[in-house]
Amino acid sequence: MRNESPTPSPEQEEDDFLCSVREGLRSRPKTIPPKYFYDAHGSHLFDLICTTPEYYPTRTETAILERHGAEMAEMIGISCTLIELGSGSAIKTPLILQHLDDDAAYIPIDICDSHLQQSTQRLQTMFPKLKMLPLCADYHQLPGHAFKRYASRRQVVFFPGSTIGNCTPEEAVQLLQRVAALVGPGGGLLIGVDAKKSPDVLNAAYNDAAGHTAAFNLNLLTRMQCELGAQLDADQFSHHAYYNETHGRIEMHLVSRCRQVIRLNGESFEFNAGESIHTENSYKYTAREFRQLARTAGWHLRSTWHDENELFNVHYLSQSASEPLQLAR
Repeated sequence: MRNESPTPSPEQEEDDFLCSVREGLRSRPKTIPPKYFYDAHGSHLFDLICTTPEYYPTRTETAILERHGAEMAEMIGISCTLIELGSGSAIKTPLILQHLDDDAAYIPIDICDSHLQQSTQRLQTMFPKLKMLPLCADYHQLPGHAFKRYASRRQVVFFPGSTIGNCTPEEAVQLLQRVAALVGPGGGLLIGVDAKKSPDVLNAAYNDAAGHTAAFNLNLLTRMQCELGAQLDADQFSHHAYYNETHGRIEMHLVSRCRQVIRLNGESFEFNAGESIHTENSYKYTAREFRQLARTAGWHLRSTWHDENELFNVHYLSQSASEPLQLAR
């Protein structure tokens, strides 16, 4: 096991974090990108979120992969190079890897290096003959030629967890276009997408009784204090998440409980009581809506798998219009 490219230096990561936070706090409304949730502690908190009874996406998508993993592997190609975006703990990944041939390759990409190394070591132990090339990077910034050396074999991106929902529809199209550039002609994409459903189910999923999602959101402020030296009172912010039915998305915010100021790098950012930092969107799509979105980005839908309650969909997309279309199941 080795890194495909050098890990970003701590100084570079801190500079990117600082620039993003400063720019976000200057904006109206204030916002910080959700990728900064994922330091080591944030990644651990997200793993806890996935175990809560309210948070259905993880267990539902896992059940779909367990039921149809062999079929999915056959469709993407059992000797492919599988590239996982935002691999995190890679808990679902073995459900696909177990059906690949030993000459396949696996490239997990994640922004948190410690999490990436731990999960890759675990997977390498499970699949010792499979070539694994972990890459610590922000997958939003990968150049189109990042995996050119693997052009001799089919490249397929694995993007589970409905992370595509963190993008606006316009950003999602741009990301899907970048993925198309990564895998090249004939490449594929296996992607999990959360479906629209009752607002009560959605609101409960992002406001778990154990408080893990609240801690996950508030950890962003702790990171700002510890890594950037921000002067703030995290206790004067509260977690707020709700389903915005008009936009078809969950919104997550850090809401100021009072008038206060965050001081960072010589700047002061004032908050009124009730003013928030918008930290995450999670868009939900019907199967038809996502098919249209993918088509706009140049992808062809080949198959869709869903659970019996149709809470969640896993789509297989191809850049080739000639592959046979499979009926949704």
